[in-house]
Amino acid sequence: MSEPRETLWETMKAKGHSRRDFLQFCSFAAAAAGLGPQATAAVAEALEKKSRPPVLWLHFQECTCCSESFIRASHPVVADILLDAISLDYTETLQAAAGHQAEKCRDDTMKKYAGKYILLVEGSVPTGADGAYCCVGGRSAQDILKEAAAGAAAVIAWGNCASYGCVQAAKPNPTDATPIHKLIGKPVINVPGCPPIADVMAAVIVHLLLFGRGPELDAQGRPREFYGRRVHDTCYRRPYYDAGMFVDAWDDEGARKGYCLFHMGCRGPVTYNACAVTKWNQSTSYPIQSGHGCIGCSENGFWDASPFYRHQPMVQGFAIERTADAIGAALGVGVAVGVAAHAVTTNIRKRPVISETVKESAPAGQVEEEEAK
Repeated sequence: MSEPRETLWETMKAKGHSRRDFLQFCSFAAAAAGLGPQATAAVAEALEKKSRPPVLWLHFQECTCCSESFIRASHPVVADILLDAISLDYTETLQAAAGHQAEKCRDDTMKKYAGKYILLVEGSVPTGADGAYCCVGGRSAQDILKEAAAGAAAVIAWGNCASYGCVQAAKPNPTDATPIHKLIGKPVINVPGCPPIADVMAAVIVHLLLFGRGPELDAQGRPREFYGRRVHDTCYRRPYYDAGMFVDAWDDEGARKGYCLFHMGCRGPVTYNACAVTKWNQSTSYPIQSGHGCIGCSENGFWDASPFYRHQPMVQGFAIERTADAIGAALGVGVAVGVAAHAVTTNIRKRPVISETVKESAPAGQVEEEEAK
């Protein structure tokens, strides 16, 4: 029989957090779960009564960047409180225990809280050579995963490694690296990225805390809230793409003016992630804003699609309405021609407008100088 656990509020109070801290966390939790500010009171009431769920965090073939990302979530409440909100019973990276003591923590949690604990998995699982490539405590990664997943209330695959296999599964995949969802017989919440955005990871955990179930998922098992749109659709350089204004060489005039990076290999048009909205480093920036094209790290097989700076020959679907569920479907010839014709017409129509805007905003004398060239 499972032992009763402290509630989130009891844990925070014991650690010296104020009621204000608790309500601030509840406000973040409501927002992360897609609820309005009026739901904060209801969330606070729920978290005052709900026991903290025990959590097992397994590490297999990975670089620990997902853990590094998670503990650096930009929202101050997340970094200070979220690890208190869950009971992190086992993780090779953060736990103080080692050796047999660490393994005992994991085994005790699985026995006492069967059917109630959350399983977080970081890294792909090697199935080659009878699992000899990745052993923990003398056991194969696959054996540990299957045992832990059997009694888990929910399973989350952190990062591209656990979701798709990432670099370990890239050709020729010598270890037979395999994503988590292909090895266990229950649903998996995939949170891909290399690493995933910290605030996205935190929001998925918060959703489980509030509702006791995962968020709505797309066809690839990813939370729609964060992987429902392409980076391209919310990118601030999108108008330049529509107008046919591209960077064609690093540090050329187009690069200095912030034109679209599609010709430099940017995969924003075929990558589903919240980078352009949620951003990184306290919502400061994301790769495209920093001048580097998206490499598609939240997509399946992105390593095998390298080199990263190769110009993408085509993009299926120009409209924002294209979803992750439909991206693999082939476009009809007539539709493709129609969309392409519309895009070309739009580019031709917008060029004079953009050119005129540039002239109006340019310093005196600069336009004449450029036209003379």
